[in-house]
This record gives sequence, C-alpha cells and structure tokens, in this order.
Amino acid sequence: MGLKEKTQVFAVKKALEFMDKDPVTNLPKLLDWMDAFDVKGTLKGELEAVRGIVQNPDNNWYKLIMSLWQDIDPGVRNTLFENFIINASISGYQKQCENKEKYNCNVPWAILMDPTSACNLKCTGCWAGEYGNHMNLTYEELDEIVNQGTELGTYVYLYTGGEPLVRKKDLIRLCEAHPDCVFSSFTNGTLIDEEFASEMLRVKNFIPAISIEGFEEATDSRRGKGTYQKIMKAMKILKEKKLPFGISCCYTSANAEVIGSEEYFDYMIELGAKFAWFFTYMPVGKGAVTELMATAGQREMMYRKIREYRQTKPLFTADFWNDGEYVGGCVAGGRSYCHINANGDIEPCAFIHYSDSNIREKTLLEAYQSGLFMGYHDNQPWNGNMLRPCPVLDNPGMLTDVVEKAGAKSTDYQNLESAKEFSDKCVDAAANWEPVAERLWKEKCAGCSMGCNR
Repeated sequence: MGLKEKTQVFAVKKALEFMDKDPVTNLPKLLDWMDAFDVKGTLKGELEAVRGIVQNPDNNWYKLIMSLWQDIDPGVRNTLFENFIINASISGYQKQCENKEKYNCNVPWAILMDPTSACNLKCTGCWAGEYGNHMNLTYEELDEIVNQGTELGTYVYLYTGGEPLVRKKDLIRLCEAHPDCVFSSFTNGTLIDEEFASEMLRVKNFIPAISIEGFEEATDSRRGKGTYQKIMKAMKILKEKKLPFGISCCYTSANAEVIGSEEYFDYMIELGAKFAWFFTYMPVGKGAVTELMATAGQREMMYRKIREYRQTKPLFTADFWNDGEYVGGCVAGGRSYCHINANGDIEPCAFIHYSDSNIREKTLLEAYQSGLFMGYHDNQPWNGNMLRPCPVLDNPGMLTDVVEKAGAKSTDYQNLESAKEFSDKCVDAAANWEPVAERLWKEKCAGCSMGCNR
C-alpha cells in the first residue's frame, strides 16, 4: 500500500472514530475538515452535495445516514465501513486496477458464489429449485476462492444458490477466516434464527439480503405458504440485534406494481431494511415461465419509481437492469462481478449459465483471461444506450456470439439450454423495450451537459 492509500486509510479510521462520538454534531465538522484538506477543490461538488444533505435533517439521505448510527451495532457498523471503504474501495480497488492493466483482463470488485445448489424452498420461476442437493463447493474451495480473489483485489463476496444458509456454519467460518472482507447473502430468510443472528453479531462482517416478492400474498404465491411470516420473524430478530440487512426484489409481470409502490417501500423501511437490490425476472432454463417477464411499461415504471424514491425514502437502492447509466452498462463478466456456481463453474453472471472455466481446473485469473470472459471484456458496453445494458434481455444475439466463439458450455445440468435458445426467449421483450429505452435515454441526454453526441 502506497503513501496515498495509507493516508486515506488513516483518514477513514479517524473519521469513523469522530462520527462515533456524536454523529449529529460531528458530521458537519467532518465536512469542514475535508474542505480544509481539499485545497485544489477536487471534491468541491461532492462536498457541497453532502453538505446540502447534512443541513437538512428532513432529507431522506440524512435520515439514512443517521439511522446507521442509531440502529446498527457500533462494532458491526465500523467493521463493515472499514472493510467496504478501506479494503474494497481503496486498497482493493487499487490492486484491481493494477491487475487489470498487468493482465489485460477484467478483475471484479465482487464475486458471487453458490455454496450449494440445495434449497429449502421451491419458488416459481427459480432454476435453483430444480437442481437439488447434488452440487456443493467444499469449505476449502470457498476459502481458496476468497484467497485468490483478495490477492487480485476483490474483498466483497456474495452468496447465491440454492439457499446459502443451508451452509450456515461454513459461511460463519469464512467470515472468521477473512475478517478483512465483506460477506453478504441473497437468502429467502427462512433459516435466520436467534443463534445465527448471534453469530453474525460476533463475526461482524456478514449482511443478509432477504428475498421478498411484495406483501404476503405475492410472496407466498411464488415462494410457498408461510414464507412471508418466516421472513417477518427473521427481520424482527435482525432489527432487535441491531444487525444491518437489506432486501432483494425480483419484479415480474405479476408483482411489479406492488414492488414499485410507495406502500411497499415504506413498509420495508419500517421493518428495518437499509438497502434494496432490484432485479427483473429472467427466463433462465428450459422450464422458465416466460409469462413472468416484466413488460416494457412495468420496467419503465420501476425506472421512474426507484429514481423518485431515491429523493424521498431513507433506503439505498440499486436496479441492476435500469441503473446502467451509473455504471457504464453491463457489470458482469468480471467487469464488476462474476459468478461461481455450486459445481465450480465460473460464469460471467448469475443469470448467464454458460462457462468455459471451472475453479477446480483453473485459477480465477485464468478464468478472467478465458475466451468467454474476454468476450465480455472486449465487447462491453453491449449498447451505447446504457438503459439497454444486457447482452441477453436487451441485445439478444450478442451473448450467443460470445458463447459460441469461446466454445462455452451450458452449466444447467438438468436441461441443457443453448445460448441461442435463451436469447430467443428475450427477442420480443428487447424489441418492446428498445423504443422505451431510447425515449428515456433522450430525456436524460436532453438535460445533460456532457456532450457525448448521443
């Protein structure tokens, strides 16, 4: 770590100590301190924006920031802040950049991995429910993935599945083995109990993102009767123990209006959620229910609602299909993240079940340099309109070209589905979304002064 990074790390730690003493009083003072050090005005715009938030206690972002000091255990909060800011975003990002240049390939900020294909639920439209318990990564394999990842600069690890909490003990063991990393899990929430919450409080570097489909009727209709009440119980336990958690929402043709409603957002905030990840339904696998794909109108509604609520609700949100403008399009293929399934196959995305590398045969770096990942590296962004970021849902045919050129194979071990078959299911949705996305992009560009000739 160079002098600049060491100085940044020292500053972050001191800032957290200062905030802990009295966040309401000391946050404005912290901004004044940053002003004094920003002699060249590099951060002037950002500091002014934050000051505008701090000076208005009714601002939703001010409320969210203060809730992190009011609602979250101090040890958990500071561990996560240090791991996110220092390890993942300062020293880790520097290592990622160095390795990207050195090896001429993508190196991700985060890795998604499936500890198991097993799940205690069988949700409509979910491929994992078809796989059963015949695929698992051993603890040693999961540990080695993290070891290789941190060596390249990746300090954020998210579990998917299957239901990751089927492997509770191993997940906690990984938190203990890698206290400098942030671990999170997409989970149905039904296996979160007092004992596991106490373990989360002990290790301090694990955050659940609980999958919920709306209110009780919508959630239970897709995930099974009684699931919603189990989720409510899990959230209550987490809130009482002052543990941070978020929600993961898949919006479909059946629930988009509920998930995009103000009533739903307000209730999730009331329950204690601090963040929300939004996904649109993808027809993965031959048995996928294509009727669940959101319409273009519903996707536009979510685009507008989430942006509206970002100005009014104390909840951090990310929409992984509609936020391409903020991250330069598709973030998969190792550009910002990749996925490793429970069989060890290294995939560009959790929704792209094709691979030409396996962690049992190749290192992470070798996978990032493989034909499939380099296909992503060389072709991103897939579209100049960042509201059409996906090589499947928004630009069908592009994934097919990359997969076929790389000789990648389907990793769906129940019913092999070619990339063309998968892409073909998205042709109509892409055609319907294109004019909407172009209109929205023009609206955005009309108010932009960047001069990008769009």
